[in-house]
Amino acid sequence: MSEALSIRLRPLLALRLALREMRGGLKGFYIFLACIALGTAAIAGVNSLSQSITATIASQGRDLLAGDIRFELNNRVATSEERAFLDGLGPVSVSAGLRSMARLPDGSNQALVELKAVDAAYPLYGKLESQPDQPLGSLLAQQGDVFGAVAAPLLLDRLGISVGDEILLGNARIRIAGTIVREPDALSDGFGFAPRLMVSAEALAASGLVQTGSLVEHGYKVKIADPTRVTAVRGDAETRFPSAGWSIRTSSNAAPSLTANITRFSQFLTLVGLTALIVGGVGVANAVRAYLDQKRSVIATFKCLGAPASLVAMIYLAQILLIALIGIGIGLVLGALIPFVAAQFLADLLPISTEFRLYPDALGIAALFGVLTALAFAILPLGRARGIPATALFRQQGFDPTGFPAWPYLVGALACLIALAGLAIWTAYDRYISLVFLGAIAFAFIVLRLVSLLISWLARRSPRVNSPALRLAIGNIHRPGALTPSVVLSLGLGLALLVTLALIDGNLRRELTGDMAERAPNFFFVDIQGSEIEGFRTLLNGTMPDGKVIEVPMLRGRIVAFNGEDVNSRNVPPGGQWVLRGDRGITYAKNKPENSTLAEGSWWAPDHSGEPLVSFSAEEARELGLKIGDMVTVNVLGRNITAKITNFRNVEWESLSINFVMVFSPNTFAGAPHAWLATVIDPGATPDEEATVLRAVTNAYPTITSVRVKDALDIVNGLLGQLATAIRAAAAVALVASVLVLAGALAAGNRARIHDAVVLKTLGATRATLIRAFSYEYIILGLATAVFALFAGGVSAWFVVSRIMKLPSNFLPDVAVATVVVALVMTVGIGLAGTWRVLGQKAAPVLREL
Repeated sequence: MSEALSIRLRPLLALRLALREMRGGLKGFYIFLACIALGTAAIAGVNSLSQSITATIASQGRDLLAGDIRFELNNRVATSEERAFLDGLGPVSVSAGLRSMARLPDGSNQALVELKAVDAAYPLYGKLESQPDQPLGSLLAQQGDVFGAVAAPLLLDRLGISVGDEILLGNARIRIAGTIVREPDALSDGFGFAPRLMVSAEALAASGLVQTGSLVEHGYKVKIADPTRVTAVRGDAETRFPSAGWSIRTSSNAAPSLTANITRFSQFLTLVGLTALIVGGVGVANAVRAYLDQKRSVIATFKCLGAPASLVAMIYLAQILLIALIGIGIGLVLGALIPFVAAQFLADLLPISTEFRLYPDALGIAALFGVLTALAFAILPLGRARGIPATALFRQQGFDPTGFPAWPYLVGALACLIALAGLAIWTAYDRYISLVFLGAIAFAFIVLRLVSLLISWLARRSPRVNSPALRLAIGNIHRPGALTPSVVLSLGLGLALLVTLALIDGNLRRELTGDMAERAPNFFFVDIQGSEIEGFRTLLNGTMPDGKVIEVPMLRGRIVAFNGEDVNSRNVPPGGQWVLRGDRGITYAKNKPENSTLAEGSWWAPDHSGEPLVSFSAEEARELGLKIGDMVTVNVLGRNITAKITNFRNVEWESLSINFVMVFSPNTFAGAPHAWLATVIDPGATPDEEATVLRAVTNAYPTITSVRVKDALDIVNGLLGQLATAIRAAAAVALVASVLVLAGALAAGNRARIHDAVVLKTLGATRATLIRAFSYEYIILGLATAVFALFAGGVSAWFVVSRIMKLPSNFLPDVAVATVVVALVMTVGIGLAGTWRVLGQKAAPVLREL
């Protein structure tokens, strides 16, 4: 038959035979389908959701920006020449944003607010939705000496007030005329730590909050008749006003921070989905192995009838591909539904379309991941089946051939794995992170394999025990075809990932609510005027006598060049990009800050009067590629100032004390207007004492913004909790894949288990003895896997927390206990569930085949 077969027709014959054999259904491939569908759905869903959000941001850029282009200036308004240029472009809407304190008229309560003052033209695009639904101009209108305002409902809850009540804002009286339902440009304004309070520009002027050195962001949003000119307008503005220091944003990039964060988060979740897919690949291999074990008589029949080994391989490769396509199809359907389902919950928080849409790029990439994974893990067991002679297949009691398959199968599997890695790197936002992640996965597989070999070696070298059940369990761990590699590999990776995330989350929460909260200042006070600093210091000494007050001058500046080179033309690593993003707080000092140590260079003399000098944070300088002697140009109040780097400082950012990336020599800003920043530290202060300080400062100095650090930490802790929940849910996908792989491993070993159980029962073993033996085996494997997961996850979490986040790292016992419990429940529970059917097999049919 093999001689008569045409090589050209052989694939068609293989496909016909594969389809004919599949008429019996997909029995034996349910684990295969589930593994492929789960990983494909995760990757397709995450990328579709990311594309949905970013596409909505791009399509609704005008509404999200409330203009075609925005020019933002910090701590100063536009000059007459700049304003004339803006007015010549089209209608302009002017706004101002700052943080301030809103307080009750009787001084009994106060709250931090994100204040936004707008003019009559706001918004140029979109609509501010409020309750009641009235024109914004009427809601913000002045009545007598009281100005109208709309506020986020959270502010009303914090102050215990209702619509119609009055509050004080600086020196102005404000009446809450309504609540904000939806603010069109909220996302483009960025994340705020406090609830929004929106007032008119006249109300802001009356409040007296904008003074010399106040931290105010002035926004100029322009409506351009021809939107295609936006890019040209931006270039013209940068050419005509090179020293303006304004940040320019167009409607095509209305929310860059949100877009970047969505992209980064989707990359992380995609890698988690890829982890689930790779873990599921082990399940694919087990499922193929179990299926081919069931088909050994069919394979033997094919070979006895003269079918060449290549035809047999083609038949089952075709079946595997067809079933993989079914699983991928199921995954794509689920993935395509994820953005639509997520939109029902996220529409009020993120710009996401509530209409059902397909994202072909995301679905195509997920399908390609699924095909490559199925092939990479199915080729090797298929190759082993190809090389086994018919006589061995007729008599063999388990499909567990030793050795490697023929080299074409090894090359094919390796090529698929390389393609899988290449696809993951090519589609990644940060290819370095993707490369490290894939390297870690490969290393974890190698380590897990070594762990399984170590467990088998220890079981083989263990002393003889008296308990027959325990002796049988130990023998099962190291015998040929044992479950040890599959169980360790399937559970080890998923558990290690969960342990890593749980320990990182636990350490961050512990730091935020414990050590960091204890070391952090009680308050930050912003926008203290020079004329207020003495009285402010006296007030703090009287209300918090045991507190330590630290005060420094503060300005805002944006780095525009290093050594004369525009920072926008530099290729900056992700770790240093935040330093160049927008304006930074800067200060000057005669002496080195007490919470810093010099890493390199020397401090300037207290009476230095030469060229401007600057001290740079050492870690950020390394990220930016700076060295001693480099020149830094900073735009402050519309002026470009260049200073020479004279030293690098080690800065403890986690202390939450006053720290700056850049500290300048005092002569740099001689005569420049600025405000002051202050902190007060009193670890023994009670909440009531802190409330007294807050009321006293707010009532005596209404233009000073007071930030209670513990409140800010509570907000961060809440956000961290939400983020951790999302990450754990994503990581749970990998654990579900692990469960499927474990079930598949049991299915793959069922034939050998049935053989062992029948022989042992024939020799007198009772069902109770076998159940104890299998339970001991699963307990030992579960404990060993849990120990590995704790070690690997602990080391990974330690590296992230201590080396990357620069925070203290602690091992958390509750995580250890939970990991052991999960491992034991999964291995023993799933193991016994699969074994129970094995123990019920009748002996005669099995004994006939011996």
